[in-house]
Amino acid sequence: MACFFRRSVALQIKRDAVVEEVVAGRGVIHFRLNKLILAQKLLEQLHSEPDGFGVKSDLLRHLQGGRTLVEFSSPNIAKKFHAGHLRSTIIGNFIANLKKSLGKDVIRVNYLGDWGMQFGLLGAGFERFGSQEKLKTRPLEHLFEVYVQVNREAESDESVRSAAAEFYRRLVQREDQALELWRQFREITVDEYKRIYQRLGVDFDHFSGESFHDGQTQNVLEELKTKRLLKTTEKGTGVVDLSATGDMSSYATLVRSDGTSLYITRDVAAALDRKQRFGFDEMIYVTDKSQTVHFQQLFHILSFMGHQWAERYSHTHTHTHTHTHSVPTYQMCHHVAFGLVQGMSTRRGEVVFLEDVLEEARSRMINNMRQSRSERRSDFKGPLISDYKFDWDKVLQSQGDTGVFLQYTHARLCSLLRRHASESYSCRDVSPLTDSRSVSVLQHLLRYDEVLLQSANDLQPRHLVNFLMTLSHLVASAHRELPVKGSPAAAAQARLCLFSAVRSVLANGMRILGITPVDKM
Repeated sequence: MACFFRRSVALQIKRDAVVEEVVAGRGVIHFRLNKLILAQKLLEQLHSEPDGFGVKSDLLRHLQGGRTLVEFSSPNIAKKFHAGHLRSTIIGNFIANLKKSLGKDVIRVNYLGDWGMQFGLLGAGFERFGSQEKLKTRPLEHLFEVYVQVNREAESDESVRSAAAEFYRRLVQREDQALELWRQFREITVDEYKRIYQRLGVDFDHFSGESFHDGQTQNVLEELKTKRLLKTTEKGTGVVDLSATGDMSSYATLVRSDGTSLYITRDVAAALDRKQRFGFDEMIYVTDKSQTVHFQQLFHILSFMGHQWAERYSHTHTHTHTHTHSVPTYQMCHHVAFGLVQGMSTRRGEVVFLEDVLEEARSRMINNMRQSRSERRSDFKGPLISDYKFDWDKVLQSQGDTGVFLQYTHARLCSLLRRHASESYSCRDVSPLTDSRSVSVLQHLLRYDEVLLQSANDLQPRHLVNFLMTLSHLVASAHRELPVKGSPAAAAQARLCLFSAVRSVLANGMRILGITPVDKM
């Protein structure tokens, strides 16, 4: 019966200039498209507006416009910039780039961990055994040394813990000397990070931090009290009941018994401040999955306070044969969680500074460019939520599906186009591109907007990474089998047009991933 139905449907589908043949198969219906029209339409579009290809598709029209705030990277001052922060930086940068390419107004925020009891420890530690000289010559390393040492001593020495609590009290009360030392820690660290971000090619519109919102937490607590959401426990802490039945089976603590705020209190204040200042339509937090519960609590608290923009809504669409209709989008807050990075160390031992990562990467890449090894896989080819075993040899291979392979493919295409730069070519006659190798490349390019839609829907780079890897493999085969040099003029021109189109899409996709395409290697 099903087989008869498929044959019946296949017979009713009208053949036209685009669809040459419709065949009912086992469980599927096959469409054979006109290869010449495919090549003409696609290459014409890519040649006339290479930067707009894919991103201006009707498929993505419902995603255009509006303002997106992305909070990512967010390292802690005076603590090591670990691999998780590096991963957050790369993923957050990808999300911000993707949203911008789709026509969003994007605000990139780096929310620094620059407040809390850790600064009581750091301040007390620095007053005991810190060095202004070392702070000038190697700031991050020295602050971390102080932090590790004071933590070690605090475990066994009550006087150190008391000194830390006293320093934090001075900081909260805005005592000049304590505040000046804290400000010095913050400025030194931010300057150092900005230099490192520059090396990574990552920009931020705002360097914010917990300290900026600490003064706003009192207003948050007052509002929670007014709305009867803040309850005091027997221990004297202030909590918000998050349970569905009101039985306190699930709750979030927003104020300690001594009246000081917590990380989540400052996050509530930060979210409210950002909404007022930036008027975002959606806010995306990019952190590792250990903070999943924290963000669930944050969004619930904001929602309980009456802020509907903190609730998560899914995009829903209805389809007709000509248009995709979008149900109006609501403001959204959501958390993009990624797996933990395990087993990362450097020549300095377990302390991982981003500078070490970059230097290690640089030296290994130079070495890799001199010698080829076995195939490896790319970090972001799988789901972000999976934990990731860090392996220098695995990440920095020049062979196989890696970022270097994309760079190599792009550079090779640039080299080909440079060699034939004196030859003027047009995309008017694409009849030589109906062979199976050319068609496989063209069909793959046709999927670019669909891949961008998948990436935008779940904010995962794997769809785009896999698309670009496959494109690079396809064009490598095409490069071997479809020579430009020595071919008839018509074939040479059409192939140059195809290779130029692939280079454009590859470069655009790489930029969204945060990779700056190189012209030579």
